[in-house]
Amino acid sequence: MTNSAPNHTEKIARAAGTVSIAVFASRILGLVREQVFAALFGAGYAFDAFVVAYRIPNLLRDLFAEGALSAAFVTVFTEYRQLRGERLTWRLANNVVVCLSLVVGGLVLVGMFFSPEIVGVMARDFIQVPGKIGLTALMTRIMFPFLLLISLAAVAMGILNTEGKFFIPSLASSFFNLGAIVFGVGLTLAAPFFGYSPIVGMAWGVLVGGLLQLLSQVPLLWRVGFRPVLVLDLKDAGLRRIFKLMLPAVVGLSATQVNVFINTFYAASCPQGSLSWLNYAYRLFHLPMGLFGVALAVATLPLVSRHAAVHDFPALKSAFQSSVSLALLVTVPAACGLIFLANPIITLIYQHGHFTALDTQQTAAALSWYALGLFAFAAVKIMVPVFYALNDTRIPVIGSFLTVGANLLIINLTLAPLQHRAIALSTSLSAFINFFFLGAMLYHKLGGLQLRPLAANFLKVTAASLFMGLAVAWAYPLVIARLGQGLLGHLLGLMATIALGLGLYTLLITFMGIPEFQELLGRLKGRFKKQ
Repeated sequence: MTNSAPNHTEKIARAAGTVSIAVFASRILGLVREQVFAALFGAGYAFDAFVVAYRIPNLLRDLFAEGALSAAFVTVFTEYRQLRGERLTWRLANNVVVCLSLVVGGLVLVGMFFSPEIVGVMARDFIQVPGKIGLTALMTRIMFPFLLLISLAAVAMGILNTEGKFFIPSLASSFFNLGAIVFGVGLTLAAPFFGYSPIVGMAWGVLVGGLLQLLSQVPLLWRVGFRPVLVLDLKDAGLRRIFKLMLPAVVGLSATQVNVFINTFYAASCPQGSLSWLNYAYRLFHLPMGLFGVALAVATLPLVSRHAAVHDFPALKSAFQSSVSLALLVTVPAACGLIFLANPIITLIYQHGHFTALDTQQTAAALSWYALGLFAFAAVKIMVPVFYALNDTRIPVIGSFLTVGANLLIINLTLAPLQHRAIALSTSLSAFINFFFLGAMLYHKLGGLQLRPLAANFLKVTAASLFMGLAVAWAYPLVIARLGQGLLGHLLGLMATIALGLGLYTLLITFMGIPEFQELLGRLKGRFKKQ
């Protein structure tokens, strides 16, 4: 590491911690939403149908709204704000809102009309279960307008972020989850009175949640100066530049969505309940991935962009390696915790109401396979912004499509013996293939990286994490034997076991002398002394 590594470590850790707080609120509410699904519907016919129905508009959301559109819009809107003046800036914003409403609105109408055909392609084996295609198509129609609401919410978030407002936009997805829970449960109870399956109420809840995600940002939009005006100018240079910037991002993100389609297609051919088990497991896996991977990526981007702009490659390499080391420190023990405590975690969170012990066993198996790829997912999220900072969007796109090929190959090789677990395993292994590919390309672009310290950190962290995992797997049954098998006993037992694991892991890596961890400890001690 260079001398600037400690400074980078502190900056990245502080920024990532701030982002993590906002992400945590959304992820927790998302997890509560999944708990509601588990208790009301368990795993099987109804929830399988919901997963596919929700995934169809969600594929397009990730492709056109929150990812590609946000990045392109913020870039051009910021430039207009600084160089073109307020009038042209707000004109551009209104032009984007109107064009987006027309394009996405048309897409929504087409999707609603062809919902049965889309479901037939995405989950063709549903035809074997009477009524399942019809139920899925109905919920797809209900949830398709969610795509328009979430696209407009993404534009609102882009405007507010450019204006330096981050708190309310970061909480917007929490409003979505809250609305989906409260209105979803209420409408689920009401649906049978209107002759519909109860799960249809949760589909309407998603629509209400999407509306709340948009409306929660409107008061702040008004405060920063945005006023809705009907503007439609397809020849506007700013609008055209936004679409031009979106294109490479859409191509890159399309590979991820192809993977989601592949996973859904194969999971639908597995025994009934497989889509549910995978969805519940992925939601749990998504919590640490969002907390660590997304937070570190967001924190790293400004640093590497700054260094890339002035061609300070030693500093850029130092910032990148600090980020990867921090990712190692948090994701490897988190993965071991999820693997060794998968059953107790699933039991505590999901095994209530209609969610059975069999559902727990199958979901825990999927969670363990997903957890294997946690570090790779986090590292890829850190690597991709580095390529963007270096003005190279081609390599991440190639990596994404390489991931698709690997995913398809691994699923076909393992689906017969592993069934739904093959999809979780393939997701993790293909993430590692992408990680190694991007790592090799980045090594070449930056003229080498200090691999020996990273390898040493990896071995130390893995050894400490495995020891911790074995310890918690041994300790949990002993703790539960004393506290009892009730809900409170499971909760306290799991908390005590996790605390024991964290303490043991911290003790082990303290003695191992990992530079980034030592630096963070030093900073924390310094702050306590000042206080």
